[in-house]
Amino acid sequence: MALYRRLSRNRHVFRRHSIAALYSSGDLTNPSPTVLHSPLINPFQFSSSDDHNHTLNSRKLLTFYSPHSSRIELSGFRQVLHFSTLANSEEKKKNEQQKPSWVDTYLPQKIRPYAHLARLDKPIGTWLLAWPCMWSIALAAPLGSLPDLKIMTLFGCGALLLRGAGCTVNDLLDRDIDTKVERTRSRPIASGVLTPFQGLTFLGFQLLLGLGILLQLNNYSRILGASSLLLVFSYPLMKRFTFWPQAFLGLTFNWGALLGWAAIKGSIDLAVVLPLYASGVFWTLVYDTIYAHQDKEDDLKVGVKSTALRFGDSTKEWISGFGLACISSLALSGINADIGWPYYAFLTAASGQLAWQIWTVDLSSRADCNRKFVSNKWFGAFIFGGILFGRLL
Repeated sequence: MALYRRLSRNRHVFRRHSIAALYSSGDLTNPSPTVLHSPLINPFQFSSSDDHNHTLNSRKLLTFYSPHSSRIELSGFRQVLHFSTLANSEEKKKNEQQKPSWVDTYLPQKIRPYAHLARLDKPIGTWLLAWPCMWSIALAAPLGSLPDLKIMTLFGCGALLLRGAGCTVNDLLDRDIDTKVERTRSRPIASGVLTPFQGLTFLGFQLLLGLGILLQLNNYSRILGASSLLLVFSYPLMKRFTFWPQAFLGLTFNWGALLGWAAIKGSIDLAVVLPLYASGVFWTLVYDTIYAHQDKEDDLKVGVKSTALRFGDSTKEWISGFGLACISSLALSGINADIGWPYYAFLTAASGQLAWQIWTVDLSSRADCNRKFVSNKWFGAFIFGGILFGRLL
């Protein structure tokens, strides 16, 4: 209503300024669209003094007004409403970015940069890393039994630490790129809040804690877990060389599908865990391609690669294929593990959630891409619930 009243007060003044602009352009019978979008005819810039000063000249031009008045007024109103919508959108976005997280509210000031470096304020990454571990641990449980809670706790803590370590490695290697990308330029190392040496020291601390967790597993799991570090350190470099960094992230983030089974059984059953691992890789290609669409404009400017740029307008067709491969691999893993019928009921629900993401995501909207990306924690929960009840019933 405030916008409407403001427009109403300035409507006549705007009309006269528009005519004056047309008169000065020298083309009254066929006005140029460029005149209509000139900053000189913004009605928000007009005041009562403008109205007084231009009354005489505008009266002289009234004979030229009639044929074009509706067109000028409508174009002006559209321009004003467009500017107003953009302003409101930017203000909302700014307010959302400035909203403090629990890290800024509760942690001591000296610790906050390190918490942001480990992305403690954004737990979705930990969920996405932890779910394949939990799937594997639950799948390895004996029929009629709950998963080993001690192992699940260790893997939960390990997922938190390894995700934080991965983010630290990423920020150290990408600090020159992060400064050029809108979404990442405020990260602690890119913004200069932490030095690279401080980041490296923090990385060593996280890896030391992770080693403490790994040493509590059997020897087979220790070797298998340590071998994942090669992927952890190489993944951040892949965006410089290939359009498929999301595939390498899938190989890294789903290593727990192999490790969880090994921690329970002391070995790997390839018939069960290999399809489970593959399903996680395909799942990652879905959600991280959606995520990468947030940065595609900046990635083009900086010169880094992603599946979002590789697929372009065909993204939904590609991720639909990955989604189908993910669900098929999960079904195959369940069949080979001889799991009960509740698993397939939950798998159907998870398929619906994944299809909803793919069909409804607006790849041109950063906010919607982020919402769909975050919703993947529920996909992981559906699969875990299916394995849990499939083993119990």
